[in-house]
Parts: sequence; structure tokens; C-alpha cells
Amino acid sequence: MLPGPLDPEVGAVLNAIPRLDLRDLQRARTERIHLARAGQAGWQPPEGVEISERQVPAGSRPRVRVVTPTLAPSHPTDPTDHPTRPALVWLHGGGHVMGTVWQDDPRLCRWALDAGAVVVVVDWRWAPEHPYPAALDDACAALRWCLAGADDLDIDPARVVVAGASSGGGLAAGAALRCRDEGDPPLRAQVLIYPMLDDRGDTPSARTCTDPRVWNDESNSRAWAAYLSGWSRPIPGYAAPARATDLTGLPPTWLATGALDLFRDEDLEYAARLLAAGVPTELHVYAGAVHGFDLFAPNAGVSVRFRAELDAVMRAALTADTGWASLR
Repeated sequence: MLPGPLDPEVGAVLNAIPRLDLRDLQRARTERIHLARAGQAGWQPPEGVEISERQVPAGSRPRVRVVTPTLAPSHPTDPTDHPTRPALVWLHGGGHVMGTVWQDDPRLCRWALDAGAVVVVVDWRWAPEHPYPAALDDACAALRWCLAGADDLDIDPARVVVAGASSGGGLAAGAALRCRDEGDPPLRAQVLIYPMLDDRGDTPSARTCTDPRVWNDESNSRAWAAYLSGWSRPIPGYAAPARATDLTGLPPTWLATGALDLFRDEDLEYAARLLAAGVPTELHVYAGAVHGFDLFAPNAGVSVRFRAELDAVMRAALTADTGWASLR
């Protein structure tokens, strides 16, 4: 069951996607890796980017994948104003329990070239082997590395954006909260793509999303249980940002979700609370779209429109100098 009518183009490919069953987590991880590889079949990094692997030298010392542009950006800022480069810290999705550091390479390379930005992809640790706060520690360590200039990467600490999809969106939101509270330099923006924010799963969209073809209530419950295993209540807002009581002082936010996404209602509520807290916020809801629609149905019209809007906002967040209004 889905909480509304499905986009026909998305529905046409949905049945071809292997059903996700977290009861056998190792098998689910392997299947998702195969699916990600199939989605990148024939793709090669474009000319003008270098991809390297590094280890952040502080904090939890996470491994990171660094996408560095070697050509002039498609939409540059004035190099006399910015001799250093903007940075995007990216948190991949995977329900806190799976996902790979390379799975988003095509769009990350596109953003690096478009904005002349260094993209730092965090290889956050999976639960349940590494439950909360391991993945968040990894995200914050990478963010702080970039906010400190990231060694030889020539990053401008005033132009650091944090972003992520699904559980990565939840990690991005949690990292923004924690960095705010612990006195780190302000982030330029946070870009949250159908973020996983609330462990309680008690919204109407969460309760009615039982379709086994998509990330549903059962998958969500198992994933949260793995991530929060061993953590006694109360659950902190850094782990589940929907539980955070104070959203003031967070960076300008762009948030997107699908109208049929399990996370729709928690995402809508989070955006409303950000607005009420005085945070410049844009919310985009895509009709007929389920969780991860753009990944398994990239050629659907709704996915094409989403991708164009996301590319534009990422470009603006990384290059514009006139505030949040310029991200429109």
C-alpha cells in the first residue's frame, strides 16, 4: 500500500527493482551494491575531475572519497574574490545499514565540475556493527576537516555545504545540529534529499507505506533498530533530528521529498519547524514519487525535473554570494 497514486513512469519500472528485505542484512547489502553497479554500467568519471581516497586526520578519522575538479567551473565565482574553492560534504543513503561511498559518483562529479567545488564523500560506518553515534561522528569529523580548510584541498571554510539523501540526509541534518551546538563555524547551507529524520515512524505516511517494492515501514523499523541498538532513551536529536527541540541558527535549508515517500510527513514537519525557527527554507514535494524515485526511475519526467532543480540549487549554494535568495 502507498499513501496515494503512483506516477505512471515511476510505476513502470518499480516492479523490476529487487525487493529489499533487511531480515537478511548481508544479502540486502550485496543486492544493493549490485544494483548500484548496474545503475552505473558504462559510466566513467568525466574529464576534468580527479577521484581519490583519503582519511580525515582528526575526530573519528573516517575514510572519505574526494572528487576534485581540475577544469574551470561551468558557473564560476570571481577568482579574485575566492582564491579557494567551495566544498560539499556528502552523506550517501542506505538506511544507516548499507550503501557505498561511490554510489553517487555521477551526480557528485557533475556538481564538482559545475561549481568548481571539492566534494568530500564520507564513508560513514554501518549499523548495527557500528551503531549511533558512529556514523554521525564520521560526518562531523569530515565537516570539521573541511571547515578547517582540509589540508591541501584549498577549501574556503565560508563556503561549506552539507548534503545527503535518505539516511544521509538525516546524518546531514544531525551534523548541522551538532556543529551548531558545539560552536563550529557556520555552514553555507544544508541540502536534504528525502531525509530520514524520525525513528518513531508514527506519521500517516509512515504507517500507510507498506508496499514491499519500496523502502517501507518494516524496513524503516529494522534500520532504526540497528542504528539505535544499545542506546538508551531518550533518543537525542542528533540521532533523529525530528526529535530536536531547537532548530534556530541552522543553515539555510533546501529539502525535497516525494508525495508517496514514507518520510513525507516527517520531512514536511521538519521544514515547517525550520521556517518557524526563522531558518530560510525551501520545500519541494514531488507528486507521485516514492522514496528514491530518482535513482531507480532516472528517466521519468518527475526525476528529470527533480534532478534539474537539485542541480540548480546545489550550484547556487556552492557559488552564489548574495545569500539564500540567490539559491532560488
